[in-house]
Amino acid sequence: MSEKRWTFLVVGDEDSPVRQYSLSSRGLRVSLAVGGAVGVVLVALVLFLALGGAGWIQAERLQASNEALKDEITAFQDRMQGLEQTLDSLSSRDARYRSLAGLEPIDPEVMEVGVGGPGLESPEAHPLGSVDAASGEAAFALDWDLNALERRARLLSESLNEAHDSLQAHHDLLESTPSILPTSGWLSSGFSQSRMHPVHNRPLPHEGVDISAAKGTPIHAAAKGRIARAGWVAGYGLTVEIDHGYGYTTLYGHASKLLVRRGDRVQRGDVIAQVGSTGITTSSNVHYEVRVNGRPQNPANFILPDAVP
Repeated sequence: MSEKRWTFLVVGDEDSPVRQYSLSSRGLRVSLAVGGAVGVVLVALVLFLALGGAGWIQAERLQASNEALKDEITAFQDRMQGLEQTLDSLSSRDARYRSLAGLEPIDPEVMEVGVGGPGLESPEAHPLGSVDAASGEAAFALDWDLNALERRARLLSESLNEAHDSLQAHHDLLESTPSILPTSGWLSSGFSQSRMHPVHNRPLPHEGVDISAAKGTPIHAAAKGRIARAGWVAGYGLTVEIDHGYGYTTLYGHASKLLVRRGDRVQRGDVIAQVGSTGITTSSNVHYEVRVNGRPQNPANFILPDAVP
């Protein structure tokens, strides 16, 4: 029995001839099998190219992101280096300020502000370590350095505040310490435990100094403070007394005119009165006293050399 055959007619447009193709059943099966195989291969190839292309694009994006991350880490490292240089400069200034304030410098070991990083056991433990080892290690180092710089900055801030407070206290103490003669003139009588009094004609303590000057010459505050008394005092005549704090008080007697009232605040050099001869005195002068915690002191010990008229 002859093998069954299949005939295919291919019809084109009106002007094209009809083409006839004949295949045996076996040939048809072979053609269909080959066509199917080719189709499967083509479909697989298309899928491979599609998926491979997407993966390639994704890989390119990841590569670009990784490069951008590395650039960002490098930029942060540069900024950290600049911050470290700034803290080094502040550390030098802090040492000078502490010296001026009479404070001990910070111990170099303390300046290292402890040990330990940002709480990670190792660079591999950083989240980036599982993505890129080099980036993870760099990020770990940044975390470590940043934490150290933050602790150092806090330490310097506390130290500078301490130095500032100490300097402020020293500055206020210096401004409150008597350091000038209250008027221009000449020293007519010094500090003494037993001086022949010019009026009473017997030895008496002289708990200050007398500065002779023309009537009306300005009398200046020897330091900043608050006016504790301004008025008539027996023996001293018109008198001003200033409480400077820190146990310091000064007294200015025999004035012809007072220019302040009790409770006024004055600064060193402010004019508080005018020279006169009120009270028990033989000439126009200022009787000037300095007391520390109520005890009379020699005013000569509270006069800077350049401040002597």
